[in-house]
Amino acid sequence: MRGRSAVRALGALSALCAVLLTGCQRPTGLAGGGATGDGTSGAAGASAPAAVRPSGYGAVFLAIDECSSFGTVSFTEVPCASERAAARVVAREDGRAADGPPCPATTDFVLHISEQRPSADEDGDGAVPRGYACMRRLQPPHPGDPGGGGGPRTIVGDCVYDAGDGKVRETACDGTEKQKPQFKVVEAVADRSDCPASTGLYVRLGGERPVGCARPL
Repeated sequence: MRGRSAVRALGALSALCAVLLTGCQRPTGLAGGGATGDGTSGAAGASAPAAVRPSGYGAVFLAIDECSSFGTVSFTEVPCASERAAARVVAREDGRAADGPPCPATTDFVLHISEQRPSADEDGDGAVPRGYACMRRLQPPHPGDPGGGGGPRTIVGDCVYDAGDGKVRETACDGTEKQKPQFKVVEAVADRSDCPASTGLYVRLGGERPVGCARPL
């Protein structure tokens, strides 16, 4: 009798454990939104991995005219009417920024999107392709504007200073940044010989007119 009682008690304990384990398991396959990746912004652009965003903002992740939030270490796609919206996509390209078309001249910063295979994406194939989004802030200041002191490109109207080793760096033309402006790009030409006589520095701009003619300040 004692043996049978022990067996019955053991069986009841096993059944109780099974119930407890089943009740404590988390359901799988739930769709999640708002996952973000790390990211930072600066004069040469921002770098961040792809982020999974809730469906409904568009057919492509961070497509043209869609918006992103701002953060010191992360970003995510948000509705442009949201109070979290901080910047709008002005151009969107696949692949690496170094290999693709340049961003528009007044782009404030660039978000580099790393390839991922999340559980939710824009077309349902389980992948967010590598690409980059050229971003424009919704509110000033705009570092990508001429003389703004930032942005991924140097354009006519920007100011630079001598950083040494034959390099120049962009800085704000109004002198509000730590590094004061020494030259201002006044014209973009195809060849150095096309620059005006007052040119004191040649700046590489890229594009169809790759030479920036900069005069001393």
